[in-house]
Amino acid sequence: MKGTFKSLQNPNYRIWAAGALVSNIGSWMQRTAQDWIVLTELTDHNATAVGIVMGLQFGPQILLLPLTGFVADHMDRRKVLLCTQGAMGVLALGLGLLVVSGLVQLWHVYVFAFLLGCAAAFDSPARQTFVAELVDERHLPNAVALNSTSFNAARMIGPAAAGALIAGVGSGWVFLINALSFVAVLGSLILLRADKLRPDERSTRARGNLLDGFRYVWRRPDLKVVLLMLFLIGTFGSNFPIFISTMSVTVFHAGAAEYGLLTSMMAAGSVLGALMAAARPRPGIPLLLAGAAIFGIGCAAAAIMPSYVLFGIALVVIGIAAQTFTTSTNSLAQTSTEPGMRGRVIAILLAIALGGTPVGAPIVGWIADTFGPRWALGVGAASGILAAAVAAIYLATRTTDAGAANS
Repeated sequence: MKGTFKSLQNPNYRIWAAGALVSNIGSWMQRTAQDWIVLTELTDHNATAVGIVMGLQFGPQILLLPLTGFVADHMDRRKVLLCTQGAMGVLALGLGLLVVSGLVQLWHVYVFAFLLGCAAAFDSPARQTFVAELVDERHLPNAVALNSTSFNAARMIGPAAAGALIAGVGSGWVFLINALSFVAVLGSLILLRADKLRPDERSTRARGNLLDGFRYVWRRPDLKVVLLMLFLIGTFGSNFPIFISTMSVTVFHAGAAEYGLLTSMMAAGSVLGALMAAARPRPGIPLLLAGAAIFGIGCAAAAIMPSYVLFGIALVVIGIAAQTFTTSTNSLAQTSTEPGMRGRVIAILLAIALGGTPVGAPIVGWIADTFGPRWALGVGAASGILAAAVAAIYLATRTTDAGAANS
């Protein structure tokens, strides 16, 4: 895996990565605690409520799409991140105080999820494209993959830590620790050497700019295929809080610590997938096809696993496949997009990846409540297989067209 960590040779990237890792651990701790209190403390194992929380948290990715990509392309991304990260820290503190004081109600979680989603909608495209200002263009795929590695390493540590804290001192302290973790990423943004940043080419403030991203994607058949695959998996396949929490609580009758461990096992697979992506050159659609197909097969296998341990092993495989797909999608979109359009294209990508959740999560939650968690996982399996089929059709069509052109 020579060259896997080459982006860390850049001092600015090292500072950013260290702060982001601490903050990501806190964020995953909060996600775990949030799902847990909704499922076990504020409702009677209601998976639909978990789906509603997910929908409210990720819905702003679509609602605010015309603004978020525009902001990422036209404003100083470092300043944008200082604002969004600070806002998310304040929200974590507020929800934590409600939980610790025993005053929290389900509607409070709904409101905070929506507000957090609004902040994250501006944060995500700015954060995803900010990495292009930290490293050379030739190191961008590696830096994107290492960002995913950090995110999923935190996903491996955070849920397990949250599960232990919930069992030991209660859910509220998890939210407060997450609020404190934002100090790390804010500090890293302040410590970056501004003279070493590489700002992307900024677009002109012409009329119609908000639609330029859609026009650009529409002219790119490869991006349209990638985004359709992402819609299928993001809407119906990436509902892991529902899959894991309902299987843990209602099928295997596990506690908070065991639930956190399952999430960490999947994250371990995601770390492996991200490291593998960091060692690869620029990805292509064949790799996305493989990742989607293995994701679908992994979800199908997880749905029929008879024991907690075997289910956890299946989650490792799903994590590898899901991360291979998502990291490769992000890298492909960033490296093949003009710098001046990068923020808007990534905003569209994130809106499709996360914005489909308001549609898919309540449906998947209802299926879990009505037919059982195993059937909900079956929906995730179908999304992976359909996404792989989309890629296969595109590649077959492109091969046919190339053959006709050469004949």
